Amino acid sequence: MRLSVLLAATALTAACGGGGGDPGAPLGSTGVLRLALTDAPACGLETAFVTVERVRVHRSATAGEGDAGWEELVLPTPQRVDLLSLTNGTLMPLGERRLPTGTYTQLRLVLAPNTPANPLANAVKPIGGAEVPLTTPSGQQSGLKLNVNLEVPPERLADFALDFDACKSFVYAGNSGQILLKPVIAVIPILSDLGQRIEGYVAPGLVAAGARVSAQSAGVPARETPVRADGSFSLFPVPAGSYDLVITASGRVNAVITGVPVVNTAFTTLGSPTARIDTPTSAASHAVTGTVRVNNGTADTGGVVRATQSLTGGPAGVEVGSANANAVSGLYGLTLPAGAPVKLAYVAGATSFPFVADPANAGKYRLLATATGFATPVPADITLAGPLTQDFVFP
Repeated sequence: MRLSVLLAATALTAACGGGGGDPGAPLGSTGVLRLALTDAPACGLETAFVTVERVRVHRSATAGEGDAGWEELVLPTPQRVDLLSLTNGTLMPLGERRLPTGTYTQLRLVLAPNTPANPLANAVKPIGGAEVPLTTPSGQQSGLKLNVNLEVPPERLADFALDFDACKSFVYAGNSGQILLKPVIAVIPILSDLGQRIEGYVAPGLVAAGARVSAQSAGVPARETPVRADGSFSLFPVPAGSYDLVITASGRVNAVITGVPVVNTAFTTLGSPTARIDTPTSAASHAVTGTVRVNNGTADTGGVVRATQSLTGGPAGVEVGSANANAVSGLYGLTLPAGAPVKLAYVAGATSFPFVADPANAGKYRLLATATGFATPVPADITLAGPLTQDFVFP
C-alpha cells in the first residue's frame, strides 16, 4: 500500500522557505507548527490521488500569493497520496516547522501540477472506471486556500490535521468525464494522541452494506469514516465534546447514538468484537434527484445538497447524506431509506445496543441546497413514498 511508504517518510520535517525558521531567534518568540493530512470517505470513487508539494501559512486572511510574510513547509519530495487510504484515524505527516509565534489565518495547500511527464499526479478513479486526471487549477498555482485559525504559542508544538473531505470535494462536469477538485477541508487541532478518538465495532451486515460512521455536533459532521473490513471503526482526531454518532448504510435505516463523549485523555469505545452495533433494515429506499440552478445562468453553481433527518426529542437535523451537483448540468442524486430512523443514548461500557424506532419521522427529510455566492441555504422538506424530484433555484 502506498500509505506505508508515505508514513515511512515521516522525516518531512522542517523544510525551507518563508524566513520564519531562524534557529537564532530569541527564546519565546517562536513555536513549532506541525501538520498532517487525513480524509473522510469518498462517494463513488475507488482512488483519489493528490500530489502535495508544500503548505503555506500567513497571518493575514487576505494576503496575496506574492505578498511578504508567507511561511512554508516544503516537502523534500512531492508526495502522491491516495486520500481514500487516510480513513479511520490514519494521518499522513506533512511536516513541521519552527515559526514566529502568533495566529495564522490563511493556509494554502499547494499541489504539484499534472504535466505531460506526470499526467496523473492528481487523479481519481471512479468505481468501475478508469483513472482520469483531476482538474485542479487553483492547486497548481497559488494553492488550495483555507481560512484558518492556527495559534502557534511560544516554545510549544501546535499540532493540526487537515481533514480533506473527499466525498464533498470532487465534482463531475457534464458527461465529459472531467472531474473537478473543489476542496472541502477542515482544520482540526490535535491536543493529545491519548484521546480525541471514538472507536467501535459494527455487525458484518453493516460492513457488507457499506456503513459509514460520523461524529456530529448540531448536525455538522466533525469526522466521518467508512468501517473497516472487520467491522471496526476509528474517528480521529475529534475535538473534545459531546457528539451524536450517526450510522448510515445502504438498505438500512439511519441510526443515531446520542451523547457520545470525547475527551483528550482517553479513547471512547462503543462495543467490542463480541458486542457489535447493528441497525434495522429499511423496507424501501428511494432516489431523490433534481438540479441546483442559479437564475443568472451560471453554469457551475458549486451546488451541494445535504439531506438531514430529525428525531423525536432530538437530535434535530443530523446529516445522513450529501451530494455535489454536476458542474455543467446541475444534476444531483441521493438515495435515502424510507424506514423509521432509530436512536439510543450512549452508555459507557455497553454490551448491547437496543435502538428504539421513531416511526413519526419515517422517510421524512430536510434537503438543504447551497450554491457559490449565496449565504443562506434553500431548504425543502420531503416525505419519501417513492422516487422524488426536487429542484433548487437560487435567485
